[in-house]
Amino acid sequence: MGNASELKMEDVHKEFKHLLGSTERFEKAYKLIRDLFIFTDKRLILVDKQGITGKKVEIHSYPYKSITHFSIETAGTFDMDAELKIWISGTAAPVEKKFNKSLNIYELQSVLADYVMK
Repeated sequence: MGNASELKMEDVHKEFKHLLGSTERFEKAYKLIRDLFIFTDKRLILVDKQGITGKKVEIHSYPYKSITHFSIETAGTFDMDAELKIWISGTAAPVEKKFNKSLNIYELQSVLADYVMK
């Protein structure tokens, strides 16, 4: 559980091009089991595939300017999961995603930092 892998942009574009604004472009994407983190030049898109078949999909879109801060918690000796939390302006509770320790949580954090601090 929790393995993330970087996706090819042509595959992301093929499946999600309908989400793009007229001046927006996909830049990076990571798949975590069935869920996706898609980074565009303007926002972070989180795709949450639900149910047994994954046909039901919930999509959250966060403009980078709305992300007030984020944190990572690395996996420990007894805690097998790493965690990413993202706070969005106007909401009290963070968006939380868990990963197993085989994912380099620092890489995902670094990509998020590059976009949030533009």
